[in-house]
Parts: sequence; C-alpha cells; structure tokens
Amino acid sequence: MNIVVCVKQTIDTEAKIVLNSEGKIDANGVTLVINPLDEYAIEEALRMKEKFGGEVTVITLGGDQATATIRSALAMGADKAIHINDPALGEVDEGIAAAILAKTIETIPYDIILAGVMDTDHGSAQVAVRMSEKLGLPSISSVTKLDINGTQATALRVIDGGLATLEVALPAVITVVQGINEVRYPSVAGIMKAKKKPLTPLKLSDIGLDASGLALQAKVTQYTLPTPRQGGRILPGEAAEATHELARILREEAKVL
Repeated sequence: MNIVVCVKQTIDTEAKIVLNSEGKIDANGVTLVINPLDEYAIEEALRMKEKFGGEVTVITLGGDQATATIRSALAMGADKAIHINDPALGEVDEGIAAAILAKTIETIPYDIILAGVMDTDHGSAQVAVRMSEKLGLPSISSVTKLDINGTQATALRVIDGGLATLEVALPAVITVVQGINEVRYPSVAGIMKAKKKPLTPLKLSDIGLDASGLALQAKVTQYTLPTPRQGGRILPGEAAEATHELARILREEAKVL
C-alpha cells in the first residue's frame, strides 16, 4: 500500500509569539516543529503500513529549515520524503500549496493521502480539500477513526454535535483530528536511520510548475495579539463577607448584574 502524508512545519504552540512593527510574526528564536495534527496523520500511515505493508512517503513544502520536519517524520518511521523547496517561490497561500502538493503527488504512486485536518498557525483547513479537488479525488475531513478494507475506506467523522460514518472508494484524501491515535515518539534507532532514508528535493520545474503562474489569491496582512488578561483578585474575609463584596464588584464595577 502506497501511503502519502502531507506535512507542514509550523511554529511550536508553546513558543512566545512576538510581532514586528508590520504586524508580522518575528521568526527570530522561534522553535519550528511538525504541525501537531500532521503527526497524527503520520502515525495513522505507519499503522496502515504495519497492517497492510507498503511504503509511507511524506511530502512537505518549505525552505531549507523544513528539512528538520522531514527528518522528524522519517525518524517516526516514514520510509522516504519529498521536499519541494524553490527559492523562486515567494509567499504561499492555501491555493498555491494545494496546487504544488497535487502536482507533486501526481508524480508518485499512491493509494491513500493523509494529512492533519488543519495547521496550527493559520487553521484554515483548506489545503487538503483543495488538493483533492485538483487531483480529482474524493475527500473526508475531520476523521477520528479510519478502517481500510481493500479499496474501500470507512471513516468516522466529527460533525457538530456528534459523529458520522462515511464510506469512500480509494484512492482518497483523508484529514485526521487529534485523538485518532496515540502518536509514537521517535526512537534513538529511528533518529539514526532517518539520516540515511531517501529525501528527494524538488523545484517547481521538476513538477511542471513555474512560480510566475502561481498567484496569491489571499494573504495575511497583519496579525494582532489577544488582549492580555487582567489579573485576578482575592477577596478576603469570611465566605458571607466575600460573597457580598463579589456581588458589589459585579454590580458596580463589572456592571454585569
């Protein structure tokens, strides 16, 4: 079974975000990691490989720094990787990313394509579904359980207020959510083996694309940090006294009563 996983490098969710004077994220000193939801997709791919055999190929789009993300995926157990890295490529939106990933996937064999439902930096949840449209494949998003039976997949999908069970013919694009599995940690042996696993670098010309033909349709113009939370207050005294004071604060200061 040929399993493809699309991964993205994102800012560590525990990193302290600092904005520059233009309202953009200051990348200096920020730790970059595999998009956490993509780790669940990698784990699901590895479990498929263990059950059905085959190969797991990870694909990422990004600059030189994305190599670390690829090596992390290989250390988890993926067999090989493709890194689309072209200095001619400028800012990338969801449409451009989907077009590049689709063109790349067309060059390799695949039975199923997995990805996290969204990234943790933009959270648009668009790339995988737009990629499936370009590939002419069906897609199911927000999958919390996935079973494969021959050329058919059964997916349990998270919906508002519950779950839905869907069936889809393979190949298909499936995006997964947190909780579909428990992500394994790379072993020391896995980390060492990752250094020797195949990593194919590609430029846009290698997949029949040109940067001049990839126009931005939407872009982030500015980020704004949330308003800092005000510190809490401790009300002294006995419970009855503190309750009376709390009621006064809510009525006279917060004006919510």
